[in-house]
Amino acid sequence: MPQQAYGYPTQPMQPQYGAPQPGGSGGTGGKKFSTQMQIIVAAAVAVVLIIGAGVIYSATSGDGGKDEASSSGSTGGEGKGGEDSGLAGGSEKVPANTKSKVAFQVPQPVVKDIVQVEGSWLTDKAYVKTGIDGINGYDRDKGTKLWSVPLPGEMCTTSRHVSKDYKTAILFRETKPTKEKKYPACDQVGVIDLAAGKLLWSKSVTSATGGDRPVTFDEVTLSGTTVAAGGTSGGAAFKLADGAELWKPKTGADGCYDRGYAGGEALAVVRKCGTYDSPQLTVQALNPTTGAPLSSYQMPAGVEYAHIVSTKPLVVAADVGDTAGDGSGISDFFSLDAATGKLKVRIPADAEKYAGDCDSTEVEKCQNMAVGNNRLYLPTERHDGTSEYGDTNEVVAFDLDTGKLLGGRADAGDRNILTPLRMDGTSIIAYKEAPYDKGGQVVSIDGETFKQTTLMENPDDEAIRKAEKRFSVGSAELLYSDGQFYMAAPAVHKPSSYSPDEKVYLVVAYGTG
Repeated sequence: MPQQAYGYPTQPMQPQYGAPQPGGSGGTGGKKFSTQMQIIVAAAVAVVLIIGAGVIYSATSGDGGKDEASSSGSTGGEGKGGEDSGLAGGSEKVPANTKSKVAFQVPQPVVKDIVQVEGSWLTDKAYVKTGIDGINGYDRDKGTKLWSVPLPGEMCTTSRHVSKDYKTAILFRETKPTKEKKYPACDQVGVIDLAAGKLLWSKSVTSATGGDRPVTFDEVTLSGTTVAAGGTSGGAAFKLADGAELWKPKTGADGCYDRGYAGGEALAVVRKCGTYDSPQLTVQALNPTTGAPLSSYQMPAGVEYAHIVSTKPLVVAADVGDTAGDGSGISDFFSLDAATGKLKVRIPADAEKYAGDCDSTEVEKCQNMAVGNNRLYLPTERHDGTSEYGDTNEVVAFDLDTGKLLGGRADAGDRNILTPLRMDGTSIIAYKEAPYDKGGQVVSIDGETFKQTTLMENPDDEAIRKAEKRFSVGSAELLYSDGQFYMAAPAVHKPSSYSPDEKVYLVVAYGTG
């Protein structure tokens, strides 16, 4: 079976272009609850969940070479998969043996400061990861380097979206740092062919308002055959195949500009107007070929940054009036009708209850959540479990038509923490962070019943556990596909002065079977 292309899920994955969308789920339509009714329902749900759970839970070459960690551990037993290895609703299958082994590791390169190495993707043959000098393709199973694409400057950011023929978009600096120019501009937009290992094209553009200075971009994304880049200097869109400029939105007389785009199955933009002290944000669904708005929704006053969680269905997160208070960038989710621009429902997401996270300023960098089945799947915050030591959490779902918190949930279990990575058809692929003495797991969660099926169990060996736990779930790039799991760092730091000889990895890859 050909393997699907994936990019690192720093936010919920959209299905592949042209793939059928999951059908709607159990939530019914209807009028929005009154505030009083929401409070009554929320309180009732909270009581039910507290009673049911027994815990306080409210509604709410160095490259690819093996070393000590990869060679020292056992796999901890046979770990057989279920009698029926197929999973309802998705393309992933349960491996015959769910116990994994370390397939390969890529040591972290030595640097003098901090270097951004954001970006990791999967094709049918390669695991692709950004390094300090360019982008490298590794054999999915062995870690042998297949190809390398040098870049003139440091990677700034990348798109996680991948076309059917394994192309993706990147944004990088024009040159390496020098004494005269310590921070070169992020003005180079390009497309990488992940199958062939080639930089197909790269270019900069000048501002739509005139002048010959290249535009500095903050974000880049991909939707169909359109690459779109945006930032405080404005936006631009290009043809995926050859980089030909498609459109460039003009900055309005009132200072309006395209702050950033989100891609995948559709293309959407956050457009910013007004002043620094009094911004007004508008979310628009766009025609990818022309850039023409298909619909518009004006965000409430008091929203400084908006984050597009999903383009199809169109879901936006925001911290309204800076009320979240935890740095997550989320106080509410907005489920929008992309065809009309009308608000379907606004979903309050108490930051003390839910653990979703969006980058404070960027449009398309939300994580720890997934959208599918006309539902928003969110993990709860860590809380005490029934064990004396260690926290736990759950994954719950909100209906995107009604905003209602649905009745089911997936429990992480004592001393484990569940984090959604992406959708797999109508199921959710999630990483289960284990306690200090166990290896982590990858599970599939049925999007309707919340039944969990184990896809991978990582080794309990101390050296392997230590390498796994160095990757912070909140920032690491985590990819799972077809019995293979990859953990990678988005940045490289200089060695620690406290433990300069400690083994640190850019990538750790696991495989089953």
